[in-house]
Amino acid sequence: MQSRPAIYSEEPIESGRYEALLEIADLMVRHRSLPELYHEMALGLRKVADFKFLNFTLYYPENKVMQLHFLGGEPASGFPTELPLEESPTGWSWQRQQELMFQNLEGEVRFPRELEVLRAKGIHTYYVLPLTTGEKRLGALGLASVKINAYQEQDRQFLRRGAELIALAIENAGTREALREEKDRLRALVDINRTLASRLEVQSLLPLISECVTRVVPHDFAGVTLFEGDQENMKAYVLSPERPEAMESGRPVSLKQTLSAQAFLERQAKTLTRDDLESHGSSIAGRVLGAGIRTMRCVPLLTSTGTLGTLNVGSKRDKAFSQQDEEILNQIAAQLAIALDNARAYREIQGLRDRLAQEKLYLEDEIRSELNFEEIVGESAELKHVLAQARTVAPSDSTVLILGETGTGKELIARAIHRMSKRRDASFIKVNCAAIPTGLLESELFGHEKGAFTGAVSKKIGRMELADKGTLFLDEVGDIPLELQPKLLRVLQDHEFERLGSNRTVRVDLRLVAATNRNLSKRITEGEFRSDLFYRLNVFPIHIPPLRVRRNDIPLLVRHFVKKIAWRMDKQIDTIPSQTMGALVNWHWPGNIRELENLIERSVILSEGPVLRSPLTELQVELPSDDATLERAEREHIIRVLRECGGRVAGANGAAVKLGLKRTTLQSKMGKLKIERKDYES
Repeated sequence: MQSRPAIYSEEPIESGRYEALLEIADLMVRHRSLPELYHEMALGLRKVADFKFLNFTLYYPENKVMQLHFLGGEPASGFPTELPLEESPTGWSWQRQQELMFQNLEGEVRFPRELEVLRAKGIHTYYVLPLTTGEKRLGALGLASVKINAYQEQDRQFLRRGAELIALAIENAGTREALREEKDRLRALVDINRTLASRLEVQSLLPLISECVTRVVPHDFAGVTLFEGDQENMKAYVLSPERPEAMESGRPVSLKQTLSAQAFLERQAKTLTRDDLESHGSSIAGRVLGAGIRTMRCVPLLTSTGTLGTLNVGSKRDKAFSQQDEEILNQIAAQLAIALDNARAYREIQGLRDRLAQEKLYLEDEIRSELNFEEIVGESAELKHVLAQARTVAPSDSTVLILGETGTGKELIARAIHRMSKRRDASFIKVNCAAIPTGLLESELFGHEKGAFTGAVSKKIGRMELADKGTLFLDEVGDIPLELQPKLLRVLQDHEFERLGSNRTVRVDLRLVAATNRNLSKRITEGEFRSDLFYRLNVFPIHIPPLRVRRNDIPLLVRHFVKKIAWRMDKQIDTIPSQTMGALVNWHWPGNIRELENLIERSVILSEGPVLRSPLTELQVELPSDDATLERAEREHIIRVLRECGGRVAGANGAAVKLGLKRTTLQSKMGKLKIERKDYES
């Protein structure tokens, strides 16, 4: 490219031409749109050069053509507006960065399509100069005159200077216009982001998408295809005001039928031409072509969790979307993916919230059923006496101590007391003192502060505080370690305590119901339970009789458990053989109601028809003889549970948990009853 000649020349230049040159230079700093700039530059050039008309032609790299941007002077109808590089004098000049002078068009055979139009208009001289700056090759300037050899060297010298200034003015105006358009697009993208982010429901979000795209990318069709969990369950939404005929928005469609399948599977944006649409062969492609769409851009909606679908934008023009348009569509698709992901998450949260609300109502109904006497089955005098005691003490806030063997239903009585008390609308908090390791029981009951001990990474609220205004049920209270008993005694006396790692006193208003299968008087004698705590707990004791004492209730319990468990397992059991019922009534049930329920569950599993089939071989149908002690029955029960647990003593599935005992307690009993491994492994 030639160096830019100086404006001040040693050759004499007419003052009018010089002033015109200054006017053109002044155009570089004026804020003009490109159409206005072309017009003013044409007026300036007319003062310094003779021409019938001139043209400004710019190069478009997307299509590799020279495109006419301005045609000034007398009308030149038929002048081509777009030509390939090699077929246009301006293209030749731009490509080689050289001037091109036709002093007489008569007999010229090159560039017939353009020069034939000029000859028909009486043009003899056609002078073409490249429009080039130090940064960019823009296009070319063409001047046409009816004179032969109209432009001498002095004229061409001035026009070269003018072309350089014109190129700078066009570049500056183009840059300003591009910046303004980019600013408008960025503002539009910010507004789009704000608009999309403010919608948390898909149905209110989808209608906005076409409106958002229209603000930044002209188009004739917009749609979204959303992935619904499998490739045969996509949903296509048409968002354009004028949708293709018979195109139903929101209808299911398989992935292979969609136009955006490749973009979805490859996670890459794709542009479909008219040929691509015609070769697709699907009914959707046919409807899109029938609507006049010639170009389709499909952009995947990508999130960190996967591809949600695609944004599909179509135009009735060939090669409709520029690289800049494609980048903007990518940005809109990224914002849309986030908005749709948020909307989907919001929908899932709403669903979970509704489900939790329904479950809450269900659980409340279930708890209401459990907390009254409907789940306490029996008509024996012994059971009625227990229920009368529970009904009597429930309205008061007195501490209740429920005593009885394991499996007798102590928790059911505790829940019934809470249900009939004035605290029934507050929480019922249960703590099994035997199931929680000694080192964690204090934290579980009273809570702890962050950093109170190794592993205390955050503050924890204890069960005591959770039970505030409600009822705290301490199951197996006889297993509370001796060192924690004073702290529990303080809660009973003063209704206050401190969390682990804190010196701040916490006050609570709770009612305590405790239960144990241990002989607390014996543990006091052995020095393992404080007498003052016992007296605080033993305000209103309720003794629950073992099942062997209330044998008349066994048939009722059997029928109740059969009905409940069969319904849960979707079975129909109508008959309980008399032999089976007699065996169940005559068994002494060392595990009480829990053992009975477990046996009935096994029986329902084994039953294949309407008749209950119980494993009676597990029961000793004869009553214990006079010399058979309860100790022997307990030994046999422990052996049977150990066999059911595969010989495991401890752990979540061990015999200790199933029997409701501590591991050390069970091992002690096994030693006392002389239970050896061979007894339960055979």
